[in-house]
Amino acid sequence: MVLPITLTFAAACALLNLWLAIRCARFRIKDKILHGDAGHVLLARRMRAHANYIEYTPIVLILFALVEMALGASLWLWIGALAYVLARVAHGFGMDADQPTIWRAGGMMLTWGVMVALAIAALMAAYAGTRALPAPPVLAAQV
Repeated sequence: MVLPITLTFAAACALLNLWLAIRCARFRIKDKILHGDAGHVLLARRMRAHANYIEYTPIVLILFALVEMALGASLWLWIGALAYVLARVAHGFGMDADQPTIWRAGGMMLTWGVMVALAIAALMAAYAGTRALPAPPVLAAQV
């Protein structure tokens, strides 16, 4: 089964991950920082933006794949994937600032919104039309 939304979304996430990593690597190369942030404030912020991305993206990718497998491709999934990518870009830029910004807060709120929507869709797909959980299948003993 091909999952066009999840595959496109996963490719975009991989490229976004690379972009966030390069934003850190540029400082590491320029300032010869091998480990940690060496007290470099902007590098620390960018490292945290990258780590935050890594914390959220795997579960969101899994949810996208499972929802797409259960419900099929739909416009709302395409919109959700685009919203997530834009949210993470906004958050990455927002983390550069000294003060809270609409980019950081908006990026996180949109990330959480997409994740909650996917969680609800997953639960609805799993339990729509069922009143109780089905009993597990019983394996017949072979004699």
